[in-house]
Amino acid sequence: MKLIIAIIKPFKLEEVKEALAGIGIEGMTVTEVKGFGRQKGHTEIYRGSEYTVDFLPKVKIEIVVTSEVAAQTVETIVKAAKTGKIGDGKVFVLTLEDAVRIRTDERGDTAI
Repeated sequence: MKLIIAIIKPFKLEEVKEALAGIGIEGMTVTEVKGFGRQKGHTEIYRGSEYTVDFLPKVKIEIVVTSEVAAQTVETIVKAAKTGKIGDGKVFVLTLEDAVRIRTDERGDTAI
């Protein structure tokens, strides 16, 4: 099993969700987060004063999939989230030791 964590631009969430549904990914957790990478934020002017916005709004998607579909899932996220501009985000893939469905006590791949 793999845990896939994707940090993407907020306006790309719907596109990514639809692309994942298209390959049969049924569940995900989505969290609104703030952060920065190479972008290092930007400056804005508000009521005549300039200030730096260090943390930019992003969306974090967490998905647990079987190892067999992990590569396809990552490829789908990257393709749907890409704008070609700085700040498109990152995808992390972690090995997941176990999963348990609380309702039925199922474990491993059957729990996801």
